Amino acid sequence: MSVEPTAWRRPGPTARQLRNDVVIGVAVAAVALFNLVLSTSAGMFFGDDVPSRPEQVLWTLAVTLPLAVRRRWPAAAAIVISIAFIGAQVRHSPEQQIANGALSAAIYTLGAWDRDRARARWAQIGIVAAMFTWLGIAIAQTAADLPADAFEDAAGPLEPLLATIINGVLLNALFFGFAIFFGEAAWISARRQHLLEVQAEELRRLAAEAGERAIMGERVRIARELHDVVAHHVSVMGVQAAAARRVMEKDLGKARTALAAVEQGARTAVEELRRMLSLLRATGGTPDERPTGSGVDRVDELVSNARDAGLAATLGVYGEPVPLPESLSQAAYRIVQEAVTNALKHANASALDVRVRYHTAELEIDVTDDGRGAPPGATAGVGLGLIGMRERVTAHDGTLEAGSRADGGYRVRARFPLAHAEAVPA
Repeated sequence: MSVEPTAWRRPGPTARQLRNDVVIGVAVAAVALFNLVLSTSAGMFFGDDVPSRPEQVLWTLAVTLPLAVRRRWPAAAAIVISIAFIGAQVRHSPEQQIANGALSAAIYTLGAWDRDRARARWAQIGIVAAMFTWLGIAIAQTAADLPADAFEDAAGPLEPLLATIINGVLLNALFFGFAIFFGEAAWISARRQHLLEVQAEELRRLAAEAGERAIMGERVRIARELHDVVAHHVSVMGVQAAAARRVMEKDLGKARTALAAVEQGARTAVEELRRMLSLLRATGGTPDERPTGSGVDRVDELVSNARDAGLAATLGVYGEPVPLPESLSQAAYRIVQEAVTNALKHANASALDVRVRYHTAELEIDVTDDGRGAPPGATAGVGLGLIGMRERVTAHDGTLEAGSRADGGYRVRARFPLAHAEAVPA
């Protein structure tokens, strides 16, 4: 999702920002009143018709107090301050220093925070036009009242009055130009920050969708493998049942053996079918790969392939191997396959150690390498390959550990319970 610059509207200020504005407005007004006292005490007047003290206070507050709502109503605050500023100058109010700063802050805030950009533009144009109009009037009034010897000490190449006019125009142009420029820059910065946040959220959403698709695809692929396992067991059950029927009256011992195999096959098929239905409960989509029928007995081929690719790969099998359900054997093989692939493609490893441990109640797959491990700050278990590992382990009620080792490299360790692992009838 993208946001066009002309369509974006800056969110309004937060409650904390509004409270800060009130505090700042009151503080600036207090400083302006203090500066008014200093100005009058020093005799810094701008004419003979100085207003009364209450009127001076009124103009000082009118110019500064609207800063308390400058982000809540930026256009209104800027217009009120501008009118008060001109009014204070018309009435020769002695406080002008803080008033200039208040005017600059109001124009800046108008450009940075007004959500209606057209209104902000026209308000800025109107304020600047009014200010330069007043500047022209003030210069004309001052020039008319200048004594004949006002510029007797002037020594520059320009006419003194012309130089004064150019100086006033340039200073005001810089004053208003900087306020407008930095206000616009603040608005553009806020819009860019918003766009970055939108893009970051979009990336998070796409990553989550990719993870969901990977999970769904992996579940369907595992379910297909389990489907083949169930079909195999059902076929074996049919063969054993037919054998039992043929020898039932001739050899009761062989019939019992065949029926026991049927019973065992039925249990295994039901267990595998339960796993398959559990995986498919919330799954859709079409897998890209067909199962290969590889099991834990072919792990040595993976190690040999890694060795051929240049790794110092070793395989160790510990404990007494026991017959495993075909789906569990396939899951163990896939875990090793994914771990070896990661070591070859991503880890920049030189050594690989694969260990298969047959414990009393569980099968443990342990794959380590001496590569660079996971990137700093990365969350273990979020890659698409690790998603597939976790799904396979979860399907067999096992546990998976994957992450960087303390002494360097990466480790994948999967544990599968063997409580229901029984020999599969031939």
